[in-house]
Amino acid sequence: MATYSVHLRLLFLLLALSGVQVLGAGLGINYGQIADNLPSPSRVSVMLQSLDVSRLKLYDADPKVLQAFSNSSVEFIVGIGNEYLQDMADPVKAQNWVQQHLQPYLAQTKITCISVGNEVFMSNDTQIWSNLLPAMKMVHNTLVNLGLDKQVIVTTAHPFTIIGNSFPPSSGTFRQDIIEYMHAILDFHSQTKSPFLINAYPFFAYKDSPDKISLDYVLFQPNEGMTDPNTNLHYDNMLYAQVDAVYSAIKAIGHTDVEVKISETGWPSKGDPTEVGSTLQNAELYHSNLLKRIQQKQGTPAKPSVPIDVYVFALFNENLKPGPTSERNYGLFYPDGTPVFNIGLQGNLPGIIYSSASNINALSTFSLVISVLAYLIHA
Repeated sequence: MATYSVHLRLLFLLLALSGVQVLGAGLGINYGQIADNLPSPSRVSVMLQSLDVSRLKLYDADPKVLQAFSNSSVEFIVGIGNEYLQDMADPVKAQNWVQQHLQPYLAQTKITCISVGNEVFMSNDTQIWSNLLPAMKMVHNTLVNLGLDKQVIVTTAHPFTIIGNSFPPSSGTFRQDIIEYMHAILDFHSQTKSPFLINAYPFFAYKDSPDKISLDYVLFQPNEGMTDPNTNLHYDNMLYAQVDAVYSAIKAIGHTDVEVKISETGWPSKGDPTEVGSTLQNAELYHSNLLKRIQQKQGTPAKPSVPIDVYVFALFNENLKPGPTSERNYGLFYPDGTPVFNIGLQGNLPGIIYSSASNINALSTFSLVISVLAYLIHA
């Protein structure tokens, strides 16, 4: 890794000389690995630190990734798969998991959160529904017993389909079949001061009803938007409306003390013919406009003082993901490390058109940066 350290310092120097803006600390990214052509975690570590990405979410606790990011400033959410939920309700197995998958890395890698299960209520298996909260509680209790609960919080990520009604946002409610589970889960979040994670994709809503939903509205483009008749709050994009619908659903069952965070959102750059809107241009618009909102530390209309907290899905295109074409094309980057599209970061990603002579030197320097980055990924 000594060679990588030298390379990394060189890359930081080049970025400083180029005077370009790099990704800020506000951006979180999901690091999925369902692929057979991705660069090694050590190379990914160099790449992301050069772009100043400060937060990553894993779907497991891959030791190679956690080791690769040791002594970095990157914060991690690690995951426990749905297949382990029943085991995690057992105190011995929960402690073994924490001691094997978490503790060895905490001294050098910033792991701040464990997501127990993922989109559990997307399944029709009521047994796994019942296993979720006991698993969350036992993992949390294990952290308490080991003196780690102030350092690492416990939560789970939900699909947006847990919301039964989302329009208008002030009338948001949970599905009736999961109300009892939501009550108990929100009590847990309130007691442990942990966030409620939601995977929100305006793309899905647009794909299903392109004749009824404005493309500009879902892409954060200028549009008339909509006004909530109950609150008079104005919404100029669907993502914020979805988040506020979740806040309303939480409030409807008695909680106002739990923060909502977006654990996944994104837009595919390619899809099947039936997947309306899945284009490179739309993906670029969605991500670049979302990034601007993150950098502005915007809150939603109902929570204007709480900056929207977002993890984009995903870091790379993942060629082994099952399902429609879109599933394999959510990445910000191709596996060779080149960006899928330009997300408007003022010159630090290729594809920007420079209109004045003053930018030529920046472009030349940036080309050098990209060349070094490509070398590091292939080295």
